[in-house]
Parts: sequence; C-alpha cells; structure tokens
Amino acid sequence: MSKSNNVYKDAYNRCLRLLDETRSLPSEPELGTLLGVSRTTVRSILARMEETGLITWNKRAKTVLREPRPDDFFPEEETDTLAEIIERSFMRRLLAGGAEAGMQINELELAREIGVGTTSVREFLIRFSRFGLIEKRRNSHWVLKGFTRAFALELTEIREMFELRSAAAFAALPQDSTVWVDLDRLEDEHRLLAREIATRFNEFSELDERFHRLIHRASRNRFIVDFYDVIAMIFHYHYQWNKAQERERNEVAVGEHLAYIEALKSRDLGKVDAACRKHLKSARHTLLTSIPENRPLQKS
Repeated sequence: MSKSNNVYKDAYNRCLRLLDETRSLPSEPELGTLLGVSRTTVRSILARMEETGLITWNKRAKTVLREPRPDDFFPEEETDTLAEIIERSFMRRLLAGGAEAGMQINELELAREIGVGTTSVREFLIRFSRFGLIEKRRNSHWVLKGFTRAFALELTEIREMFELRSAAAFAALPQDSTVWVDLDRLEDEHRLLAREIATRFNEFSELDERFHRLIHRASRNRFIVDFYDVIAMIFHYHYQWNKAQERERNEVAVGEHLAYIEALKSRDLGKVDAACRKHLKSARHTLLTSIPENRPLQKS
C-alpha cells in the first residue's frame, strides 16, 4: 500500500466523523487545513463520499445526505495517523541512503511527495529541530546537520535507560494484548529476512525501526515514545555514513533481535534485560564507528 493511500484512507475516516457533527461540509481549502492534507486528497475524499451517497457535491455546496455506517470506514489496520505517515516518509528518505549532512529539505516538496498539507510537514520538522538534527533556513527550507561522538554517547545512554524500562513493561503485558500478535508478525519477518539476508540485508533498517518502536510503545509514556522518534532517526541516519560490513552487521543484528523476541516471549525479566543490553551494546558500537573522530558538530 502506498503512502498516498494511507494518507487518503486516514483522512477519509476522519472526514466521515465530521458528518456526524454537521449537515454541510466546509470549503475544500478549509477541509484541507482541517484534515492536514492536500486539496487533491480532499477532492478524492469528496468524490468517494458522493459516489457512496453520503453527500451531494455541487461545486461549493457539499450537503450531507446520511450519517456514515460502520462499513463506510476503511479498516483501522489500513490506516495510520497523519504524524506516522509523515514520519515514515521522512525516515524512508534517510534510510534510502541519499541523505548527507547539509542536505536541503523543502517543506512544499516533501508535502507534495507525501500528499499532505505543508502545515503538517512543518510541525513535524519543527518537532525534530529541537534536538539539533535539522535547522530551519529561509523560504521553507531546512538542512540536515551532523553531530559529535559526545552527543552520540549521550543519546545512547538515554536510549538504553528508556528501552530497558520499556522492555520490562512489554514483558509484563497481559497475554491478550495485541502487541503479542504484532511481535509474532515481526518475528516472522525477521526469520524471513534472516533466510534471505544475502540479497535483502539493506531492508533491515526499517524492520529495526518498527521492532524498537513496538517495544517503546509498551512504556505507555508519551515522552519515551516521542523521544524514540529522534533516537530512531539519528541512529539510522548515521548508519548511512558507514556502509562497511553492512551485510555482516545487519545479519548479527537480526540474530540479536530474534534472541530479544524470544526473551520477551519468555516473560523472564532477567532474560529480557540481558538480551536488551546485548543488542543495545552492539547498536552503540555501530553508531560510534559510523562517526569519524574529527567530525564537526554540524555541517551547513
């Protein structure tokens, strides 16, 4: 499923909920602002609503004909929040290997690529700018910046504290929690990748990001989850500086993940702690070796 489909389906479901509150919808620009999507996406939403008999759409007039039924909504598993869509799209840019310190980012171009409004993209970029990874420039431009080994060490210390807590919380979740289904799915993906690592080793980064995000969400702590966004971006972004032994490194990491997953499923806190510490130690080493000793704090 494409990024644009995810954006569309999430926005469509949110627009359906508006029908419960009004007898007519606002203008296309207002809807775009309200939903955080482009006018093209708004028009696609309105067209589908007209086709399904939810509204009549005659230029500016958009009259509600009926309340939405459960079968009008796209399934939740087919949608992501707008913030998740923007973040994932931005991460893909970095994980693709084309990002370097000094890389220019244009809000409008990024918004068009994802299919969302520029305001939503700007809010996302402002959020990350607080941590010094990106810097605002004139005319809706941003620039990626590098950082020192000292900064990287501080980051890994915080990551280890947060993830050890989150992993313990994960292991304590009830058996009927949906996270165990998610973990099973991720385990299957890891085993498949392990079998095909020779040709698919460069796909590990995104799988790694999803695995650790699942663990951090178990903390139920908004600050931990929010900070993990920054951790993920910095760790994976800086892997791009050092491609040496990438296959071997990712093969080891996949094995560590599988051991980590096994420990989580055992619910043995001692095993969880040991597996978590071993993997994070490897991640710290990988990050530090990707940063030359003399790299400046930032590059513009």
